[in-house]
Amino acid sequence: MHVLILGGTTEARRLAENLAAGRREDLRVTSSLAGRVGAPRLPPGEVRIGGFGGAEGLARWLGEQAVDAVVDATHPFAETISSNAASAAATTGVPLLALRRPGWVPGPGDVWHEAGSLEEAAGLLPSLGRRVFLTTGRLGLASFAVLEDLWFLARSVDAPQAPAPARIEVLLDRGPFTLQGERELLRRHAIDVLVTKDSGGEATAPKLTAAREAGLPVVVIRRPPVPTGIPVVPDPEAAAAWLDHRIRWGASPDID
Repeated sequence: MHVLILGGTTEARRLAENLAAGRREDLRVTSSLAGRVGAPRLPPGEVRIGGFGGAEGLARWLGEQAVDAVVDATHPFAETISSNAASAAATTGVPLLALRRPGWVPGPGDVWHEAGSLEEAAGLLPSLGRRVFLTTGRLGLASFAVLEDLWFLARSVDAPQAPAPARIEVLLDRGPFTLQGERELLRRHAIDVLVTKDSGGEATAPKLTAAREAGLPVVVIRRPPVPTGIPVVPDPEAAAAWLDHRIRWGASPDID
């Protein structure tokens, strides 16, 4: 059985590790990385880096490589590849599973403002603060470039792409982050509003706790929905169980 993991996330790497630990001789695992992050942590098994050439290219690759199942374990905001995967699966008949870490949920004391896009988030900022901690990744800074009166601290793994806000300081760093570190960062830069995508997971969640403790407003960008009709599981263990069921019985288990 040949499994393609569309990866680039911690969950994708954990799934590849889980499958490698099973040491099944009849299981071939290929992890695909987009190649947008420098020096990625590579999972065990076969690894390919780069795009497929859209939905048609992915469908062609699935056929050429005799792929039996696909797990879309990409970032919750990787909307294009998820859409392409759904289209390719429908074209080829290859079973597709989406692995999505649960989103964040506001708790007592949180002051959250939801936005449906980067542009909507930018429109909220002038009424919320003047010094912005921007944690939406290196892409999309152009959405905030019009806010000339605001100051931004932008954190990302790799250097962000222009255009960007005129008043900006870039912090290159990779999670996981600690609560104490996030507290100190907010204090040192006098941050008064946080902007984040609803990525979920624990690696970058401490910033939300630090913002809650400081009483800061948080603009949370909602994640796009998983393509219609694709089953979803919340963790690598559930994905591995889905694959094991297919290996044993040749069919997908029922997933609510």
